[in-house]
Amino acid sequence: MAIAHPVTLTFLGAAGTVTGSKYLLTIGERRILVDAGMFQGEKEWRLKNWEPLPVDAASITDVLLTHAHTDHSAYLPALVRQGFTGPIWATDGTIALTEIVLRDSAKLQESATKEAIAGGYSKHAAPVPLYDGGDVEATLPLFREVEFDAPLDLGDGVSATWVRAGHILASASIRVETPETSVLFSGDLGRHDHPILKPRATPRGAAYVVMESTYGDREHPEPEVPHEPLADAIRRTIERGGAVVMPAFAIDRTEVILYALSQMMREGRIPVVPVIVDGPMALKALEVYTDTSLDELRDGVSVTDFARLPTLEITRTSNQSKALNKRRDPRIIVSSSGMAEGGRVLHHLARLLPDARNTVVLTGFQAAGTRGRALEEGAREVKINGHYVRVRAEIVRDAEFSVHGDASDLLDWVRALDPAPETVFVTHGEPDVARILADRIEDDLDIDAAVATYGEVVSLLPAIRDEQIEEVPEEG
Repeated sequence: MAIAHPVTLTFLGAAGTVTGSKYLLTIGERRILVDAGMFQGEKEWRLKNWEPLPVDAASITDVLLTHAHTDHSAYLPALVRQGFTGPIWATDGTIALTEIVLRDSAKLQESATKEAIAGGYSKHAAPVPLYDGGDVEATLPLFREVEFDAPLDLGDGVSATWVRAGHILASASIRVETPETSVLFSGDLGRHDHPILKPRATPRGAAYVVMESTYGDREHPEPEVPHEPLADAIRRTIERGGAVVMPAFAIDRTEVILYALSQMMREGRIPVVPVIVDGPMALKALEVYTDTSLDELRDGVSVTDFARLPTLEITRTSNQSKALNKRRDPRIIVSSSGMAEGGRVLHHLARLLPDARNTVVLTGFQAAGTRGRALEEGAREVKINGHYVRVRAEIVRDAEFSVHGDASDLLDWVRALDPAPETVFVTHGEPDVARILADRIEDDLDIDAAVATYGEVVSLLPAIRDEQIEEVPEEG
């Protein structure tokens, strides 16, 4: 019986955790990396950013990128620093946003390294960043644009197709087909009703599916009056003369928050107070979202719905940002990062957390080991730049802002695949959550589902059946 050359998949990230998405697809001599994300959150995962890949980076022929979020794209300059020189394939909007993410990531790492050296709180004698601005500049020329729903010929009989995922602007699921098999990478899947972007599409099914499970154990709230807990928290905070700070991912979350705040102000549900977007990364991302040539906004949504709040203020420089904490007027500050792990939001938290008049609103998933998760779980103090900060401010969680699909969204996506997959590999979720979703896929859809583990290698070739095994005469 003729044996095809091996096709394997190695889980180099987003297995056992929600961050660091990296999937190595080996097709004979070809090595294709799907996503190149940084690990965030718990130290045991963050340290893996510094570990060498199990293969030579120079031997990777292509990178296929689902979307621009840090946990899917921000390892790219480290990959280039290690010798990768091949093309990075992505949609036009993803390329525009990833450039912003990579520049910001390098700047934050360089800044954090300098602060650690100056403050003397690093455990390393000579701390260095994972990569710097020069590595980013070497990465950007490698990007190549792809179109949605148009198969891309990668050579050697391998093709890839990007299909809209509805998670953030220009995000995609990617279906890879080889002469022997096919595999579909979900990327991060959006909800059935993203508030500002076009809805996700249904890709063609594949023999194998790599499936995210971030919210695979729960349903998002869908109240009759949207974001009322947030509106109530804003009203309470303004009445007591405090400030609201909303740690928010610069990519997508800031735009969705502005859209919601604009609607609530127009409807009279919250007071008309200054809304400050603080962070150059968020401002650059906002420009991408308002680029009408990308044609990503859903029908009925206009740029003016979220980009032109009557009280919108924008801070561009670090001095302008620091000046915000000298103000005493009631205000809403939207600043990254979304899990409070870096960026300008840290100095806002350091100043505002100790005052009970203020409120911190968490607007998305908070990974284990992050400051955001600590605040969500009721921490009485958090460590910021080497110092412990007392938490007296009110902490509010608004689950409605998530643009990850919930359990029903994820199951509906798998259910719609035609043909149905032979096996679903569940990834990008905390272990207990991934297990719950895998069990539901098997129980509700009667499809084999396995929770992927870090470093695991699986074959994507059809299993050899008993009738395919050739009998060999026994000796003697």
